[in-house]
Amino acid sequence: MPRHGVNPGRSHPRSGRDQRWDTSLGAPSLRLLWMALALALHDSLVLWTPAGAHPLPTQGLFSSFGRVVPQLQETFGWWNLTCPVCKGLFTAIDFGLQNEVNVARVGSLAIKLCKLLKIAPPAVCESAVHLFEDDMVEVWRRSVLSPSEACGLLLGSTCGNWDIFSSWNISLPPVPKPSPKPPNPPAPGAPVSRVLFLTDLHWDRDYLEGTDPDCEDPLCCRRGSGLPPSSRPGAGYWGEYSKCDLPLRTLESLLSGLGPAGPFDMVYWTGDIPAHNVWHQSRQDQLQALTTVTALVKKYLGPVPVYPAVGNHESTPVNSFPPPFIEGNRSSLWLYEAMAKAWEPWLPAEALHTLRIGGFYALSPYPGLRLISLNMNFCSRENFWLLINSTDPAGQLQWLVGELQAAEDRGDKVHIIGHIPPGHCLKTWSWNYYRIVARYENTLAGQFFGHTHVDEFEVFYDEETLSRPLSVAFLAPSATTYISLNPGYRVYQIDGNYPGSSHVVLDHETYILNLRQANQPGATPHWHLLYRARETYGMPNALPATWHDLVYRMRGDTQLFQTFWFLYHKGHPPSEPCGTPCRLATLCAQLSARSDSPALCRHLLSNVSASEVRSLRPRPPLC
Repeated sequence: MPRHGVNPGRSHPRSGRDQRWDTSLGAPSLRLLWMALALALHDSLVLWTPAGAHPLPTQGLFSSFGRVVPQLQETFGWWNLTCPVCKGLFTAIDFGLQNEVNVARVGSLAIKLCKLLKIAPPAVCESAVHLFEDDMVEVWRRSVLSPSEACGLLLGSTCGNWDIFSSWNISLPPVPKPSPKPPNPPAPGAPVSRVLFLTDLHWDRDYLEGTDPDCEDPLCCRRGSGLPPSSRPGAGYWGEYSKCDLPLRTLESLLSGLGPAGPFDMVYWTGDIPAHNVWHQSRQDQLQALTTVTALVKKYLGPVPVYPAVGNHESTPVNSFPPPFIEGNRSSLWLYEAMAKAWEPWLPAEALHTLRIGGFYALSPYPGLRLISLNMNFCSRENFWLLINSTDPAGQLQWLVGELQAAEDRGDKVHIIGHIPPGHCLKTWSWNYYRIVARYENTLAGQFFGHTHVDEFEVFYDEETLSRPLSVAFLAPSATTYISLNPGYRVYQIDGNYPGSSHVVLDHETYILNLRQANQPGATPHWHLLYRARETYGMPNALPATWHDLVYRMRGDTQLFQTFWFLYHKGHPPSEPCGTPCRLATLCAQLSARSDSPALCRHLLSNVSASEVRSLRPRPPLC
């Protein structure tokens, strides 16, 4: 991949950006701007709708541009637009958006488009646009509406260069890669660590029993959802199989009922604390969720060390994580400072320092083990701030390389935790991460993510042949029910704390609350073991090659796949059957730790008809 000619952590230079003009935008210019902005708004709202059956990630909001350009050219007669006129037009738009009055006019038009296109209910359209408009217009003004880039997109490379997501390469140290060395199995009786894994708690402070679980808003079972028709029951006391999040009492039940699954040596907690009412959230709301749920975790976990990661829902607007070079009120400093204060009892000073800068950190839970918590929002397709510069935001991947090299030099093993899985990231970020994992396969002992709400994994392969499994990222199921799932959590059994430990995952267990039983009159919630991975799937170990083999076993064994499909949904699968296209898409996703890489599934799809391959359809991510 060619290196992008932009320094990490710096924005694209723009001329004349500090000037303030009062130029107002004409109606055609506003229509032009918000035809594009409405696409971004639409793809953000997609994140609130129920997902289909197929778990492949979407390409995100930026893939829409290629489809809309011909429509723009035809609508506005741009086939005959000259390059100088185009650049003059976008310069006027750019300077016009320096005026707050024009931003308000743009927002007003966006609300009308949202209502006209029925992207969301009218009240949601208004709240969402008012919440997103300032940040999104600022980002688009500094990036997409650059005259050179916008006109390069519309008129071709002779007029400018549309390179917002150009490829870039991370720098690896010149130290030769050691020969691959699979971990030795632990000796009989060796210590085993139990690691509690929590993700996607999504506390809804407005959850209300008895309300409509099938309201018109993107999130239901809450004050304002109204009552259901008499023919349908309302939201259950402990949660609901619908587009609903959890009341605080269910999270408290989870944490207070951990006894049978413990004791735990430590906790990995990979974020998404607030609910999915992303059209109506303030910074105060997000901080209340952070402090309330953190206090609950401290209350029930006591002295057990907890190591958190930042989810995409922690900020507002949702997915809004500016790189550190964005300063002032638009920066993420308000969130990182609050996290550092809330999590200070768990994290050492060195970790708190980088947490405050970019939301990531590293520490050593035990001698011989290094834990790295990544801010995966810097790889997110939905983080619109990356339109300004997506080249290793915050220098996080280069920092990761330095941590891994230092661990290799010391002979330490490394665990990585994060929210968004690498296979769901922007392509170039994902491919660089894949390259890093391949380089440090002997050092990297475990990867742990959440975000998708379902129970799955992603296998990594050697870059030379894409055939030798060398690592696996575990994607644990969510605590929340969103959408139509049982609440759940995960426990990893890991080679324990002793000299020479491999620190690899030996097995994992998944626990759930069966909502149908819990919501019965007079019932009390009972969190129980759903399954153990090795026992259920007949696996000799939990190493990467074994997960690779499981995918291919499920390809030929439909009964085994149906077991996986049931557990994938935490014991509450959709009523629609998962036929061949759904099954192949699901299995392909387990092999796709590198975003937008069809070669990863080439063997899986061999002997599959062309019509079946064409019928594979990705689903939008849940969060």
